[in-house]
Amino acid sequence: MPNGYCGKILHVDLTEGKTSVDEPGELFYRAYGGGPGIGLYYLLHGLPTGTDPLGPENILVFAAGLLTGSTAPSVPRYTVCAKSPLTGALGKSEAGGWWGPELKMAGFDAVIFRGKATKPVYLWVHNGNAEIRDASEIWGKDTGETASTLKSELGDDRIRVAAIGQAGEHLVRFANIVNELVHFNGRNGLGAVMGSKNLKAIAVRGTGRVNVANQESLTELSRWVAQAAAEHPLSKVLHIQGTPVIIGANDAIGGLPTHHWSKGSFESANEIGGDKLTEEFLQGRGTCFACPIRCKRVIKASGNVDPSFGGPEYETLAALGSNCDVGDLQTLCKANEMCNRFGMDTISAGAAISFGMQCTEAGIIGPEVTDGKALKFGDGAAVLEWINKIAHRDGFGDVLAEGTLRAAKSLGLDAERFLVQVKGQEAPMHDPRVKVGVGLQYALSPIGADHWFAQHDPLFTPGNPIGEAAGQPMGILQGVAVGDLTGEKVRMVFYTSLLNSLFDGLGVCFFGFAPRSVTPLNKMVSMVQAITGWETSLWELMKIGERINNMARVFNARQGFSSKDDVLPDKFFGPLQSGPNKGKVTIHKEEFEQAILLYYEMAGWIDGEPSNGKLSELGLGWLRK
Repeated sequence: MPNGYCGKILHVDLTEGKTSVDEPGELFYRAYGGGPGIGLYYLLHGLPTGTDPLGPENILVFAAGLLTGSTAPSVPRYTVCAKSPLTGALGKSEAGGWWGPELKMAGFDAVIFRGKATKPVYLWVHNGNAEIRDASEIWGKDTGETASTLKSELGDDRIRVAAIGQAGEHLVRFANIVNELVHFNGRNGLGAVMGSKNLKAIAVRGTGRVNVANQESLTELSRWVAQAAAEHPLSKVLHIQGTPVIIGANDAIGGLPTHHWSKGSFESANEIGGDKLTEEFLQGRGTCFACPIRCKRVIKASGNVDPSFGGPEYETLAALGSNCDVGDLQTLCKANEMCNRFGMDTISAGAAISFGMQCTEAGIIGPEVTDGKALKFGDGAAVLEWINKIAHRDGFGDVLAEGTLRAAKSLGLDAERFLVQVKGQEAPMHDPRVKVGVGLQYALSPIGADHWFAQHDPLFTPGNPIGEAAGQPMGILQGVAVGDLTGEKVRMVFYTSLLNSLFDGLGVCFFGFAPRSVTPLNKMVSMVQAITGWETSLWELMKIGERINNMARVFNARQGFSSKDDVLPDKFFGPLQSGPNKGKVTIHKEEFEQAILLYYEMAGWIDGEPSNGKLSELGLGWLRK
């Protein structure tokens, strides 16, 4: 009997209205793990080159991590994969919460959707069974109404629902997928893929349990993590203030995106940061399945804000706040609620709005384009109005719903000079001019600009005991300065890019494991051993992460991407406008391009594509040209 994984993958043909089950066997899971490893395996075997991301040929995969659903601490995550409608490259997004564990307890490691339903449907998965059901009555409803309606219809409040809102239905190219109203597969527009398939939701209920090889060992490890989390400095601050604490930290170093990336500090940073949110809005701290850290913000009902959609994270506060020059926390809590209600990525939504504000300021957009509606920096009411317009593709909101790259091309008039994106995806709220390794992540990530393709520079600086302890098992024995772009920094990014993909394959949360938090890598290996019963090692597990990264590169190459797409926006090669490095150029383009080439060499890639030797070394010979 399998331990850790279920051994069953559910296939759903929406066109034919049929389901079937695949049982790939132990060697499959040991090679690919779960999450993106499963997703990429099926995409690479079944997705034609040149597929329209919003056409019925696109394949949509929901895959839990290898360890997800066990009682291991901080292992709640699952991945959604497809071809992205925002970038045209790999679409991949992880979420925590409760849906992934519930899928495993219902008897499946993954669900793979093909085709398109003739009318709105949802999938009902329960204890090894699956039914495609009519969703006509919930089409048009927001994510909250959808979840409550399905729980009532199916007669069980413990059902976990992953759903889209109006943004997904209207094919907004950065629509997301939400479970339990506050956990998101946020990037790459995978909610629009669901909408294109007339798939409103997946409701899951399982009363089984994930088998564990050595429950006693796992219980002992879980107890250690729970005790250590209360004192570990990084996990402790996540519990107390959550990710909003990053507002103050990034503002202090001149790395808080402000006025559409024109500045790195915001005069109202203290009004939208972790202290203010904790003091005035916090009611409690939420969590994901089996996680002792409890980093989620549970906010009070305040004014017109519905707290059931959760409190804002750092990325939301920066994208819709400082980058739009909005310093009112009440407004930002409402903006967060609206994006979550409509099912829309807050990073890309905020970037689209701030891009529109920048174009208005430059005279590219006038009132004749926006139907007289305000689109200017500092106007919180306008931010709320444009969130609504984008989600419903109303007026100029229809243009912004296409993402900033397509919007700039449709506007013309040199609007492209204001773009801050990679491969079509808007940059997260971390400035690579302050953390240069993040710039490498943005350029190299297969899904477009992504701040978790690898770990962040400050964690591995000289003299940082947390980073040193985390890095040593991987062979990172010395720290590297934040602004360093030599081979040592490239090596740190390379190794931790493998680690982060391994995390996704296992289903672990970055906020629960080293270097970002409490659980060291040796205990992570012990967890894998206790859960699966495998005699494994960090070396073998890191190879899962490396397979995932190489499969992603092959996927993108098949869809027409090349090394020419591994670039940064020109803005990041210019001087900083504020902070300790004001007026200085911190990333030099030629040096950056050399660092990209060095990463390729470390990875065994030729001009950005995996060599046949590397694919064979990883057991991916089936991908050789």
